[in-house]
Amino acid sequence: MRDQIQYQHIDANSNLILSEGTYANFTFKPHYHLDYHIGMVVKGVQRQQFRGRSVLLGPGRISIMPPGEVHDGSAYQQDAYQMRTFRIAPTLLDSYLCELQGCENEISFAGAMLEHPQLAGRLDQLFAALQHTRQTTLSSETAWFNLFEPLFAELKAVKPATVSGGLSQTQMRSIREFCEANLASKISLTQLASLCGLSRFQLLRRFERTVGLTPHNWLTLLRLERACLLLKRATLTLAQVAIEVGFYDQSHFVRTFRQYYGIAPSKY
Repeated sequence: MRDQIQYQHIDANSNLILSEGTYANFTFKPHYHLDYHIGMVVKGVQRQQFRGRSVLLGPGRISIMPPGEVHDGSAYQQDAYQMRTFRIAPTLLDSYLCELQGCENEISFAGAMLEHPQLAGRLDQLFAALQHTRQTTLSSETAWFNLFEPLFAELKAVKPATVSGGLSQTQMRSIREFCEANLASKISLTQLASLCGLSRFQLLRRFERTVGLTPHNWLTLLRLERACLLLKRATLTLAQVAIEVGFYDQSHFVRTFRQYYGIAPSKY
């Protein structure tokens, strides 16, 4: 069986993207996103690792990955599985959460796997409805609100915490801001270490302990996630997107994109 993966942009601003795939051979490497991912396996089983634990995601279970949560995904016992995922921009989901829970405090959630067949079924119905209409409607917005309230009631709010032996929140913020401001340029370990007042070796070890990825892998994913935002611009070529997010050339960009997402960027 061959892997089959497709993405569908629901609105003009790409605040909501649906992905559906049958995965037989493709494995998601440890990665993170800049948006929220709500996923459901509708056939088969996916093994997923996050926060130091391994879980099995099958029908009736819901995977919720907030921005920045490092996780992976692979077929369980080498059997193919079918998965549907909502990729939701933080601006869109935060506005829903604000209306549901108030806007006084910023709310952060940890990644989670929920055992909830009823909610999973309703999410699957919403997925199918959005696939059919290809746009958000009054009925789909009503469905969002009716689903999000019980869905996020199951999650635990978390406060950013400093990892023992890792980087401080201030240091991570400095690295993130520097990388985003210089994404099109070559970024070195020396530069990142200097931002934190550390040696390159110290930065490397503390970064991995804090994030769960090497600085190089984390930066590559940041470039790919930013590229996803740029790909919706019809005026930009793949070569222009590649250069703007810091890849050597178009072929390097396409090859790396396919390794992490399973498809070429032209299909996103």
